[in-house]
Amino acid sequence: MMSVDSTQSMKMESPHPAAGVCPVTGFGGPTTALKSPTGCPVTEGAAEFDPFRGSYQADPAVALAEARRNEPVFYSPVLDYWVVTRYNDVKEIFKNPDLFSAAITLEQVTPISDEALDILDASNFAPGPTIVNEDEPIHGERRRALFQPFEQDSVALLEPRIREVINNYIDKFAARGEADLVDDLFYEVPCIVALIFLGVPDEDIETCRQFGMQQTLFTWGRPEVSEQVRVAEGMAAFWIFAGELVERLKKTPDAPGWIPHAIRVQAEHPDLITDNYLQNIMMSGILAAHETTTNASGNALRTLLENREAWEAIVNDPDLIPKAVEECLRFSGSVVAWRRMTTDDAAVGGVEIPAGSRLLIVMASANRDESIFPEPDVFDINRANARRHLTFGLGIHTCMGASLARLEMKVFLTELTRRLPGLKLKQAQDFTYLPNTSFRGPEHVLVEWDPAANPLPSDRT
Repeated sequence: MMSVDSTQSMKMESPHPAAGVCPVTGFGGPTTALKSPTGCPVTEGAAEFDPFRGSYQADPAVALAEARRNEPVFYSPVLDYWVVTRYNDVKEIFKNPDLFSAAITLEQVTPISDEALDILDASNFAPGPTIVNEDEPIHGERRRALFQPFEQDSVALLEPRIREVINNYIDKFAARGEADLVDDLFYEVPCIVALIFLGVPDEDIETCRQFGMQQTLFTWGRPEVSEQVRVAEGMAAFWIFAGELVERLKKTPDAPGWIPHAIRVQAEHPDLITDNYLQNIMMSGILAAHETTTNASGNALRTLLENREAWEAIVNDPDLIPKAVEECLRFSGSVVAWRRMTTDDAAVGGVEIPAGSRLLIVMASANRDESIFPEPDVFDINRANARRHLTFGLGIHTCMGASLARLEMKVFLTELTRRLPGLKLKQAQDFTYLPNTSFRGPEHVLVEWDPAANPLPSDRT
């Protein structure tokens, strides 16, 4: 059995976990008649944990506060997953990819219906492994080969184009006095930036944008059959388009962008980067660079505007914006949780977990662990260790696009505070989120301001 806790990861001789001692638990009340796969009783809180509704959807970090204190690793019968909530346990799992495989990261939480599967099969949809759900040694080989466009210096070259796109969108509503920041700004801009980063030609950007990315609900949610069918139709159409686009990009391999870079790598290493792999990273790259940044930006603006002193601080001193970005990512990041599977019997936080078990590792909860972040529920843009958050993961699976996401968020905040410093949240609005286990961002952020007070004369009419 392999053991992972707050201080160690080591090979041990041990009986099967079922023979171990059940940990003392106290999440949400007494134990129930339900049993975990190791034969231990399931507490009321664990039995009632449902990531698709209720408090987890409202705020996963708050929903799991009691678990962090009293039962930091628990079995969820609703999910058939072990849920990990504390910082050090999540960190050690990320650092031990041999014991905790990423292979299930992109599996559907809810099994695909036959109707949806038929639609995907008809398009020859073949979502093979990508960097996010590959294990060693192939993961490291591909990551190293494909990483150059993600280096900070390379990403920085995109800043003028990102700033231009953002300001073009702000131009459309600056004098209006009200906006939905998600619909009017955060949904569209990251999609365009993602496509520019990938190297999609300008004439194809609008086509790609119209497809939209609905994979979040399909993969990490609990959609009804009719919804699965609708999403499958969109994914099938985009899969076909992505393959055609890759073939066209092969005709201009010297063009800028991640996909042209991958095509050049393929020419030297055809066994490492196949055509199917190129098609997969075209689709997954848009999801990763678009939807997660959309969500992170929506979370950030909601958080900053609810904490007015922080908003006023970055209005008055833009040099604080990078620090504000990190605290926003810690306090309300867009990537709530990842999934892993044990390759051997393991112990996490003193809880014995059998080989082949699925784990939901909740970074949003880890980012509010008071043993790492003092007063974790206080939003503080001057927090000294905010950058220790686990929103981008850790170790070999650290998010490749972290520099791009940080840059986009920085430019969003820079331009919004410069042009619309009087932004306020509209009163009495309900913030809603797409129900799923892993990605979180408000579907709408309604704001208002007095256009007559805008600093730029061109934004007042």
